[in-house]
Amino acid sequence: MRSRSQPQAFDTIVIGSGIGGLTAAAALAKCGRRVLVLEQHLRLGGLTQAFERDGYAFAAGVHYIGGLGEVPGRDGQLGRLMRWVSDGRLRFASIGSPYEILRLPDLEIAIEAPRSALVAGLKGRFPHESAAIDAYFKASEEARSALLRLFASKAMPNPVGGLMRALGGDRLRRVVGTTTAEALAGIRDRRLAAVLGARWGDYGVPPDRSPFAVHALVTESQAAGAYYPVGGPGLFAEALAPTVAAAGGQLRTRAPVAEIRVTSGKVAGVRLAGGEPIDASAVVSAMGAHNTAAALPAGVAGAWCEAVSALRAGFSYVCLYLGFRGDIRAHGATPASLRIYERDDIGALWEHPLEEEAPSMLVSFHSLKDPAHRDANRHTAEVILPCPWEPFAAWSGSAPGSRPPEYRAAKARIARVVRAQFERHFPRLAPLIAFEELSTPLSQAAFVRADRGAMYGLEMTAERLLDPSVGVRTPVPGLLLAGQDAISPGIQGAFMGGFSAAAVLEPRLWPRLLS
Repeated sequence: MRSRSQPQAFDTIVIGSGIGGLTAAAALAKCGRRVLVLEQHLRLGGLTQAFERDGYAFAAGVHYIGGLGEVPGRDGQLGRLMRWVSDGRLRFASIGSPYEILRLPDLEIAIEAPRSALVAGLKGRFPHESAAIDAYFKASEEARSALLRLFASKAMPNPVGGLMRALGGDRLRRVVGTTTAEALAGIRDRRLAAVLGARWGDYGVPPDRSPFAVHALVTESQAAGAYYPVGGPGLFAEALAPTVAAAGGQLRTRAPVAEIRVTSGKVAGVRLAGGEPIDASAVVSAMGAHNTAAALPAGVAGAWCEAVSALRAGFSYVCLYLGFRGDIRAHGATPASLRIYERDDIGALWEHPLEEEAPSMLVSFHSLKDPAHRDANRHTAEVILPCPWEPFAAWSGSAPGSRPPEYRAAKARIARVVRAQFERHFPRLAPLIAFEELSTPLSQAAFVRADRGAMYGLEMTAERLLDPSVGVRTPVPGLLLAGQDAISPGIQGAFMGGFSAAAVLEPRLWPRLLS
């Protein structure tokens, strides 16, 4: 997939090969554009890439995907778009029901699919809150719809987009300004409120600060359940790259972009870190809003760069990758992800990962989710623990493979604590562990160039959502944003960000996106 290009050989350059960048590239290729994808890492895929250690295959950033199934009144748009851009090479399998299990200090509850099963289960556990449960899901659907209109308005050209925002301005500000905690405040049973607010880890902002509309967007996307790519997340790149190549495009790895070139106020191409200039009249940046602003020449779109740079990056994470020998299903593992809270405060963050146990973790047994996995006695799990960047910032100047002894000692200490925490919840799996490796926020920053190691890019706050600077469009003609920062977090959000960027450049894509 690595090849050299000729100047002016491409219609569009896409920076970054995560799901947002590859989606934009593939959609543009389907419209006949020759696209060059530039990836700074040694392999394509961003957070969808897979890697192998000691014969164990791990997924870097996908534990399930919502929005693929059919539900009454909704059309399974994401699944159709993914099949279209991949020419049918992407296939997904349902994880089943439940697709997630919430474990709180005094309660364990299954997140069932479809939505009717979840509602029935909640009413069975909390019959005294039956009316409140109905009211919650009604409010959730309304908040989701309002947020989707906001995203659409940001992708539309002015004056259409501006008019859409102006007409719904007061309602949008009210919807976006309501936090998840505020939306749950009317629920008397605090255990039910905790269950309904617990999945904030799927977008990265605790309930006391997250817009309820974002919480609704993410959880409503799972109304028909959750799915997993057949063959693993690494197949995203394998499925989309041929679409790009079929239209005469190319995909280059080890090609970090140092500058987005601008001539006479318009995008002119990019300059690689090695000095190589590559011309193109359009650039789609899927490397994050902060990195995009930093790559523009001094003095270009100064107000936009300042506004974007002022927005905070979201939290990062530590991940313990585990390899098992034996039948893990028979020892307590499940295809459903397990979201575990050690405290009643579901919004607690792991503020001091070098000193204490994590207040929450997500455990995902990927090998049980993938129907293409064949070795019944060789399995993997990812234990994901949200944490801030700051405890690791002192070592950010070092390179992978040459971190100082203090960092390596800290990693080993964290790995021991996390493994002990995992084994406490899964004691029968402990004897089967044959491999372990820990990643930190520095890994995220190095391998996918995430600012401050952020899992979901810019923090999904009301400030970000209402800021007109953040969206698919930028003030530089020919420069678009794709990925999580363009629309919303997660695989679905990043995909839609990439497809929306392509639709801005190729308006014939709008009917597919809006259908």
